[in-house]
Amino acid sequence: MSDAQQYYLIFETAGGFCGIAWNDIGVTRFQLPTKEAGSTERLLLRRIPDARPGTPPLEVTDAVAAVKRYFAGEEIDFSRIKLDLGELDSFFERIYAAARQIGWGHTTTYGALAKQLGAGPEAARDVGQAMARNPVALIIPCHRVLAAGGKIGGFSAPGGSTAKARMLELEGVQLAPPKPVQQSLGF
Repeated sequence: MSDAQQYYLIFETAGGFCGIAWNDIGVTRFQLPTKEAGSTERLLLRRIPDARPGTPPLEVTDAVAAVKRYFAGEEIDFSRIKLDLGELDSFFERIYAAARQIGWGHTTTYGALAKQLGAGPEAARDVGQAMARNPVALIIPCHRVLAAGGKIGGFSAPGGSTAKARMLELEGVQLAPPKPVQQSLGF
């Protein structure tokens, strides 16, 4: 992330109050929704204490509009939003780039993402750490990366794995096994 001044905006969506921060290069932080604007602002400023409220440039205004449409249930692709995540470990950069390509309504696992990047199964833990440290959750769709066996796994955003499940359900992802079509006859 550049040393440029960061600005932020708190805004309301159908899912609650979100926050977005940016600098002259791109979006630096995104806060998933909470029920109150003050809570969202506190969570965002905990990570970027020197940020100031600001009027977003067109690119950030477009991102805010896309987030609002997302939480209203519209299929959105956030992969073109310009980011400034600062200096990252090269493997984390590759993880985030791969995660940005997971489309609406699709999921993968930590292990599958590691394998896609040419790493062994032991790198699944690194993928999990990258997802947990994701500074722009939703824009880098870490909610679409699941634990082994397609289990929900953890989620460090407000609401934890319940919030992750809600976002996936919004995208039409069914996490529970399908209900049997036919009941047992009991013999």
